[in-house]
This record gives sequence, C-alpha cells and structure tokens, in this order.
Amino acid sequence: MIVAIDGPAGSGKSTTARAVARRMGFLYLDTGAMFRAVALVFLRAGADPTDAAAADLLEGCEIQVTHDGETMRIALDGEDVSEAIRRPEVGAMASDVAKLAAVRAYLLAEQRRIGHAHAEGGVVLDGRDIGTVVFPEADVKIFMVADPDVRAARRRDELARRGHDAPLQTVREDLLRRDRQDAGRAIAPLRRADDAVELDTSRRSFEEQVQFVIDKIRERQEKAPV
Repeated sequence: MIVAIDGPAGSGKSTTARAVARRMGFLYLDTGAMFRAVALVFLRAGADPTDAAAADLLEGCEIQVTHDGETMRIALDGEDVSEAIRRPEVGAMASDVAKLAAVRAYLLAEQRRIGHAHAEGGVVLDGRDIGTVVFPEADVKIFMVADPDVRAARRRDELARRGHDAPLQTVREDLLRRDRQDAGRAIAPLRRADDAVELDTSRRSFEEQVQFVIDKIRERQEKAPV
C-alpha cells in the first residue's frame, strides 16, 4: 500500500506521516528531505538554482536514504547531512531548486524506486506533489492544511528545538513566501489531488490527525480485493 500525504510547510505532514508509518509498520519516506539535500549541494557550491547548475552539480552526486530504526537518514556522498539540511537557509533554497526540471527528474526516479520497492509492506510518503505526480495511483491520498499562524508557530518551535531561533513574524512570512513559490511553479505545483481527502490540522490534536490517516488506511484495506 502506498500512502501519499501532501501539504504546505508547517501543516504537520512530516510528523504525522512518520507516526502513521511507525504505528502501521510501514516504511516512511520524507521526500522533502531529499529536496533539501539537493539544496545543500547548491548552497555548498555557491550556485544559483538553475537547470544548468543542476546538470553539473548532480552529475556524480549520490544521495543515500537509509533508516536508523524509525528515523530516516540522508547522506550526500557518504556524509550524513540529516541535521545540516534542517537549517532555515536550506529550506529556502529547497523551494527554489524544487522548481527545476532537472532536480525533479533526478529525485522522481529515486522516490518511485523506493516507493515501489516497499509498496507490498506499506510505505508512507509526504511532500508537495506525491499524490499528483510521484504516485498519482497511491492507495490513500491526504492533503493536510492548517491556518498560517498555527503553521508558523509550529515551524518556529521546530527551529528552536534545532537551535535556530527566529521571530514568529519572520517564520510566518517565509512560510507564505514558500507557499506562493510552491503553488505557482510551472512544474509539479503544490495542489490537492482531485481524489485526496483534506485534513485541516489547525485545531486537531496530534493524536487526532494521526488517527484520521490511520482510519483512511484501514478503510482502504477493508475495500482491497482478497
């Protein structure tokens, strides 16, 4: 079974997807982390987010996805960058590189490979175009949304836990800027798939939103042919 969870930054999709995968015994794949890894490549090279730069930088570049127990780890050419990719500047660059055709093609193949390899046992993927582009045939599709103020508070708290303090207003403006970029890009824009179920997490507890997704998975399992 393939479960696709899409939504804007701060909607809660990553933490929810991770918890759902753990409780269902599925694999969890954070596709946003893969884009952040590419963004880190650009930042380290001091390169502008262009297709020409992507062609040069990604040739020979190897992004490895592994799982340390319940935690997904990301490595660049053997270097674990799981923490480095969570810095604010990497997130901002990730939104820019995600618009590039070369980057999306590079990561799309890897995301599909991992997803198909684990579909029999179950896999949960979260991102911005999982249900529309990566796996339009996903068995369960969830589109998570939340009030911008709620999302900003969540992201600020997440950054603080990682040692990056930022004013709430600054975080909110950054989230809204990324929303505009992600929804307005020509390639694989952020949008709800026609057959996705919307989940507004603004006033739901974490347990409630996790259970909502699990309930949808179980409904789908009950309908699956024997």
